Amino acid sequence: MDMDFSGVVQAIPGMWNGMVMTLQLMVMGIIGGLVLGTILALMRLSSSKLLANVAGAYVNYFRSIPLLLVITWFYLAVPFVLRWITGEDTPIGAFTSCVIAFMMFEAAYFCEIVRAGVQSISKGQMGAAQALGMTYGQMMRLIILPQAFRKMTPLLLQQSIILFQDTSLVYTVGLVDFLNASRASGDIIGRANEFLIIAGLVYFTISFAASLLVKRLQKRFAV
Repeated sequence: MDMDFSGVVQAIPGMWNGMVMTLQLMVMGIIGGLVLGTILALMRLSSSKLLANVAGAYVNYFRSIPLLLVITWFYLAVPFVLRWITGEDTPIGAFTSCVIAFMMFEAAYFCEIVRAGVQSISKGQMGAAQALGMTYGQMMRLIILPQAFRKMTPLLLQQSIILFQDTSLVYTVGLVDFLNASRASGDIIGRANEFLIIAGLVYFTISFAASLLVKRLQKRFAV
């Protein structure tokens, strides 16, 4: 079978729009997931058994189910829940449902990364901060978390690469991400294989470059 990539150039604008959608989902998922994950990590490290158990149950639940199920659930089930609560139809839309799904799903993984990062900090620094009269919030904000996030950066980037690849699952709710835009462009001119090859090369190039960055950061922070 002959390969013809001549139609790729004309399809670049549409594919770029899909890439913008992919990057938007990834960035918003990372920011929201990291914020929620940090809160969950602090809950798991809390002396309160209730907070620790709630956070632990959250992490175990979301790490035990596929992301595709989370996306579908938010898209299909959440409107029914909102209708039951408010008595009115409250559609949240495909984009919003996917962003929320990514945030909540990734938070479970970011939680464990943050928790490990905090635990890697010497307890002596915590004791010194307490001796200086710092509150728990000040100690975490000014001393522990800045150092922990520096150590966690490679792992956070690695998880972000996984999320970048996982954004392709939004095709199930009709969002046109980069992969879906590439596939649709190929279907229009009857060259689906060529466009899927191009999409695969783009995903590989971005993911491989980010992986090299992760390895470089790991070596740098290990010094």
